[in-house]
Amino acid sequence: MTVTSNEERAIIRTLLDNCSAGMTDMVPDVGYAPVTNYTDPERLTQEISVLFRRFPIVVGHVEQLAEPGCFITHNTTGVPILVTRNRKGELKAFMNVCRHRGMRVANEPCGKAAMFTCPYHSWNYDLDGRLRGMPQPDGFESIDRESLGLVSLPAGERFGLIWVRPSAGDEVFDLDAWLAPMAEQLGSLRLEDYTIFRSWSVESDMSWRLALEGFLESYHFCSAHKHTACAAYLDNQSVFLDLYPHVRHAVPLPKALELGEQAPESWDYRPNFMTQNYLFPCNFAQVMTDHVYIHSIFPNGPGSSVFQCMMLVPEGPMTEKAERYWNSNYSVVETVFGEDFEIGQKIQAGLDAGANEHFVFGRYERGLHLAQKAIDDALEGRLTAAAVS
Repeated sequence: MTVTSNEERAIIRTLLDNCSAGMTDMVPDVGYAPVTNYTDPERLTQEISVLFRRFPIVVGHVEQLAEPGCFITHNTTGVPILVTRNRKGELKAFMNVCRHRGMRVANEPCGKAAMFTCPYHSWNYDLDGRLRGMPQPDGFESIDRESLGLVSLPAGERFGLIWVRPSAGDEVFDLDAWLAPMAEQLGSLRLEDYTIFRSWSVESDMSWRLALEGFLESYHFCSAHKHTACAAYLDNQSVFLDLYPHVRHAVPLPKALELGEQAPESWDYRPNFMTQNYLFPCNFAQVMTDHVYIHSIFPNGPGSSVFQCMMLVPEGPMTEKAERYWNSNYSVVETVFGEDFEIGQKIQAGLDAGANEHFVFGRYERGLHLAQKAIDDALEGRLTAAAVS
């Protein structure tokens, strides 16, 4: 039996009360989203410069940086990122850009290295990003090597995940304060003890905002996923927690209603819910009953996006039966996401027809309201990841 927090008991109580009253979790009124949110190149440029530069983003799992010298690269934000662990075991993140002529110094998705050597002219950098040398150094006698190390990026490891803000600068940044609204839940998962079973990436012809919104409501489950997710969950009975700027989206399994016959002190949350945690601005920790997916959604143009996913399991499969079990779970998710991608691409293809100036967010599509507010607040300067030191 897993530990159920007070937050989770409140979710269960809300679900049971809503079902008893024949209602669902709702906001006071409908909302509207301009179609230009999904099509306007100027707005996308602003989103990239704010959301994908000034806020921390999940780029990996701690398993990938288990030892000094291990490294990962990440390119999907538009900023080439290199993350490694130095000889002291400290996490370091840099722009993956040589200070000589701009070539990437690490060109593999992951690996292990004692030094990073640019393949263009062989300038080399240590695990702390310091410029250590180059061929024929007499041609560069006047340079200040101290100022030509790799450009550092703010980074940290929390809850088993690697977080990087894809911009340099002196702005004070407190990762713990930023994640505080989600800390109790993410900490309880102990993702640092999980292992990566599978990771993959999908490019899609739909706005990153359309892809994001698919995780923020369950109203579509029994239309879009008639033969998959519909039967697995209670129809449109999601419970949402506003953990601004993040959102906890709890989707109950049918058996969750049986909790109403049990004493509250015996309630067990996780076996009865899927939780889709929106980690502003572009990540989700999707918690299943016995494994977790980390999703990341990035713009690839005004009408295209890249969806990246890590499937985390409690331990690597030791038997063929375990391998089949986790592959079966992956296949279900792959099918459901494929259904979402097909719909999203068809929506995107029709946006220029002019049928809609706005999309309508229903009262029970509460996650859409909450995410749009956080995104708008960030773009208009009311939300920042900076914290007082």
